[in-house]
Amino acid sequence: MHNGMEALSDTAFSWGLECIVRTAPLYSRSAWLRHGVLNTGKYLSTHIRPADSQKSSLPPGVLTDQAEFGQAFMQTFDRVLARRLSEETLRKISRDLILGALVEGGSQSAISRFSSQYGMKPPSTLTISPGKTCNLQCVGCYANAGATAEKLTWSTFDRIITEAKTAWGVRFLVISGGEPLAYRSEGKGLLDAAEKHPDVYFMFYTNGTLIDEQTAQRMAALGNVTPAISVEGWRERTDERRGPGVFDQVLAAMERLRRAGVFFGISLTATRHNAEEIFSDEFLDYFFEKQGAFYGWAFHYMPIGRSYTLDLMPTPQQRLWMWKRSWEIVRERKIFLADFWNHATVTNGCIAGGRARGGGYLYIDWNGAVSPCVFVPYSPVNVNDIYAKGGTLNDIWADPFFADIRGWQEDYMQSSGNWLAPCLNRDHHRVLRQLVARHEPDPMDENAGMALLDPEYAHGLERYGEAYDDLTEPIWNEHYLQSQPREKAGASSS
Repeated sequence: MHNGMEALSDTAFSWGLECIVRTAPLYSRSAWLRHGVLNTGKYLSTHIRPADSQKSSLPPGVLTDQAEFGQAFMQTFDRVLARRLSEETLRKISRDLILGALVEGGSQSAISRFSSQYGMKPPSTLTISPGKTCNLQCVGCYANAGATAEKLTWSTFDRIITEAKTAWGVRFLVISGGEPLAYRSEGKGLLDAAEKHPDVYFMFYTNGTLIDEQTAQRMAALGNVTPAISVEGWRERTDERRGPGVFDQVLAAMERLRRAGVFFGISLTATRHNAEEIFSDEFLDYFFEKQGAFYGWAFHYMPIGRSYTLDLMPTPQQRLWMWKRSWEIVRERKIFLADFWNHATVTNGCIAGGRARGGGYLYIDWNGAVSPCVFVPYSPVNVNDIYAKGGTLNDIWADPFFADIRGWQEDYMQSSGNWLAPCLNRDHHRVLRQLVARHEPDPMDENAGMALLDPEYAHGLERYGEAYDDLTEPIWNEHYLQSQPREKAGASSS
């Protein structure tokens, strides 16, 4: 009976989805129709979404943030309906991204199997950099990418995707690099992976310069890929970091994507020099209104990778300003602009290491090295070695280094740790050093190894974390916990 009802529900959803796709041109002309679809979607999602046992235990301010970010997401989907995307893009956004990844949270049968075996939830996504090759040489590149042959074989890349689906229920994957569109192995590339796995939604970070007319048209036909195109600010700053003429190439790529009807966004890296520029109304208007970006990801420069330096990091004061400003953008303008370091209240804290409560991830690079996070470049295990021994992604997830990170996250949550300072590397660098000393994971590149041996680097990040915690802990206690400031551990009491 249950299976029959589930099949009937799937059939009804498919029929409704097809009606929306077929009548999409009408929605671009009628806000009334769009609002009807959105309200129906909100009603149905409350009946489809698995119960979230964490909700009742979340701090009041966190629940408010999540609700307001949800409103920005709904407004983004309104923009999707208002603009003319390809039919297949609309299908895959609705089925794979919204229903499969966001509402259902992945394949529930796979998640249940994993939870029964391990007593906690599996990672909900992976970030994979299948190749290190890149056609640019950006200043401060986290991957130190360039002209190199380092890459995962196609068979390994494909197996990782397949296992992520079947073992963890993953329906959303993040692809990085190098330049993802430059990846080729056994005659296949990223878009071939998307074609082979139509039930997974692929988001990839790209410099945009390889998106020609043919590539844009293929993405529109596939529907389950979305490029997040990197910009550093206006033309001067983008070309300064990425190379002369890159800004104009990005705009040309966006024009091709608009014509083809591809869902795309932007990726921003905030530094000490451009934070105010990329968060300005003028900049956001240009890319979200004129260029047609639907979403954005804001990264803070991390001192890893090529020519790492603490001098490019936004100051603690700038970061606090970005926290305030980013929430203004979300709340007032309803723009989906996710700030990885300042919006941990949306994700319930740090998601590195495959977090035990769900919503976590792991990172796999072109050599097969697996780390807890793109920005924690220390790897205790290699996927190629695990596969050679007959192991699976579950064996990687179970590694003690990742398990200890998950334990630290849980302790931090239980103790009402300051989620405005969630990052294991940037905000809790001393903790990261202790975990690295205990488990001795391999640095993922020469720069990561040098950083471990650099006392000034360690002291600088520790001072940074302390300064930012001093700025934000009163906000966390009063605004989010809605309680009086706590005494810090070790402080004297009367």
